[in-house]
Amino acid sequence: MNYELGILGAGNMAEAIARGVLAGKVLRAEQIIAADVSDDRRKLFQNQLGIRAVASNLEVARQSRAILLSVKPQQMKDALSGIGQVLMPDALIVSIAAGISTKFIETHLGGATLWRVIRTMPNTPVLVGQGMVALSRGANASDDDLLRARRFFESSASVIDVPEAQLDAVTAVSGSGPAYFFFLVEQMIRAGVELGLSPDHARTLAIQTAVGSAAMLSTSTDTPGELRRKVTSPGGTTHAAITHMESQNLPTIIVDALKAADRRGKELGS
Repeated sequence: MNYELGILGAGNMAEAIARGVLAGKVLRAEQIIAADVSDDRRKLFQNQLGIRAVASNLEVARQSRAILLSVKPQQMKDALSGIGQVLMPDALIVSIAAGISTKFIETHLGGATLWRVIRTMPNTPVLVGQGMVALSRGANASDDDLLRARRFFESSASVIDVPEAQLDAVTAVSGSGPAYFFFLVEQMIRAGVELGLSPDHARTLAIQTAVGSAAMLSTSTDTPGELRRKVTSPGGTTHAAITHMESQNLPTIIVDALKAADRRGKELGS
């Protein structure tokens, strides 16, 4: 039997993508197969999603018209080893691994086949249907391949196309981005507790403030800077906080941090 989608690495992100594909009726469960070394992950895919799950990457590769590579970047070389010998020559390869170039994937699949590879960078809000995904096509992938890959993500994320040279920047801004916001909310909760709020109240205040602010960002025609200025009355409490952040060089720290993420993405692919 041939499957429309084979998943190599059935982790949390692969699960979120699979759930989106199923919820959006892009594919049925019986059209998908997954491979993972973890018995627990295989059981989850089978029992909760109805997706057949096996331990062998080769078993998935030889039966799938499209492959989702969702293993960790450090494991990619091993995951690709040998599967090029059993893949269908016209298989579409879609990778979500940070820093791993389409050229790396083409090279390690081997052989004389002109492998059709789409490299992507999703972020974890895919888990709640609010993700962001950027896609780039490799040298041998067509416009139709790009559209086909988009379908796997559109039920759980907004999707954009970018040149592959920009994907490390996408990873720094969007792929890693949720962690920056979680880190900020952590510190807001900590500050609330230190200022005398209960942990529950501090958590509720910080999280709902983040949720509401995100909603304003997504619906307002104002820029983030304009929205910030509307909250920041001269000489007021917000002004005191922003002024302190600027005096501690926080804007530069944030930009430099994202540049560090971009550099690390390039290192992973080297």
